[in-house]
Amino acid sequence: MAQVQSIVDELEIYKTELSHELSRILDYWIKYTIDEKNGGFVGRIDSEEHVVEGSPKGSVLNARILWSFSAAYNLDQNKDYLKYAERAYQYITNHFIDKEHGGVYWTVDYKGNPLDTKKQVYAIAFTIYALSEYYIASGNKEAKTLSVLFYHTLLKHSYDTVKTGYFEAFTHDWQPISDLRLSAKDANEKKTMNTHLHVMEAYTNLYRIWPDDGLKVQIITLINNFTDHIIDSETNHLVLFFDENWNRKSTTVSYGHDIEATWLLQEAAIVINDQPLIDKIKQLNIGITEATIKGLDTDGGLWYEYEPASNHLIKEKHWWPQAEAMIGFYNTWQITGDDNHLHLSKKNWEFVKGHILDTKNGEWVWGINDKGELMPDEDKVGLWKCPYHNSRACIEIISRISG
Repeated sequence: MAQVQSIVDELEIYKTELSHELSRILDYWIKYTIDEKNGGFVGRIDSEEHVVEGSPKGSVLNARILWSFSAAYNLDQNKDYLKYAERAYQYITNHFIDKEHGGVYWTVDYKGNPLDTKKQVYAIAFTIYALSEYYIASGNKEAKTLSVLFYHTLLKHSYDTVKTGYFEAFTHDWQPISDLRLSAKDANEKKTMNTHLHVMEAYTNLYRIWPDDGLKVQIITLINNFTDHIIDSETNHLVLFFDENWNRKSTTVSYGHDIEATWLLQEAAIVINDQPLIDKIKQLNIGITEATIKGLDTDGGLWYEYEPASNHLIKEKHWWPQAEAMIGFYNTWQITGDDNHLHLSKKNWEFVKGHILDTKNGEWVWGINDKGELMPDEDKVGLWKCPYHNSRACIEIISRISG
């Protein structure tokens, strides 16, 4: 009984700290990122806390802002959070949605005019994810209608009816495009783990508000894409890039994506209430978690990537893999009852507190390099630096401890 009580006490401390941290994260976005001049939220704040005037505004960033404030409101009913979710929703619907061809633009300029008009499936998935969460928060029927519309848009233009899965990107009017990449570091391939993970995540959230039979089939198919193609059964790591026929095109290990996939796959199976699939995914999760542990430093931080071919470990520790490690290890503790997994989650949080939290201004820094120094020239707010991973880690663990 004493050991059980000790764990209960530890969890209450964990919950209290993360509740405080969630407030700090969102307070930062309220205090520093509102664009009073041009509407919505600023496009970029650099590592020195300077707003970079004239920066483009990204669809992924804005969708993640919408999700974060909506999910935080759904957690604790703070009306300020709903107000800023509404601000994000209005900006997305007024500026990012392509009303002629469907989907969302990748970026708009600082005044809200279309800039990079390509259709990146990843960005549309995040918009579905955010709109669904906003509907739960607000009851706004237009948000639900839009999220369902974007789902049908992806099925029409991106879904591979022959091999299954989703093609990566298109021109503004859904024609083939030569550069499919999300970012310069990515391989230029037609199917990616990253996009499939977040399409699944989006569809899972959509199913919560719209339990459609066809949508359920798509979620099952996406889970099967992971079990059949994306999860390497020999290494228990995720394969990152594929051609249109699901032939592997990379060997890079992304520890953050590995641990993120464990709990997102499980959540998808739970939401559609498929018990055999839940049981299967839980077992897979244990193996993936053990493989991810190899990417942990002794300080509890999770390294970025590993290149098996050259035996090269990229010893950077970015903010988002830490957030996913906190949830993923906690989730595996719930599966196994092995307190070591809980310890890994909490130790990772201790690493975050010591190295990633910006205790002066709020929010989390981009990360630290292999020397343990802050990574220079990386955004505090930007196309990729957002409140989604870290606020979600807080929300998920708070909810699980409360439950």
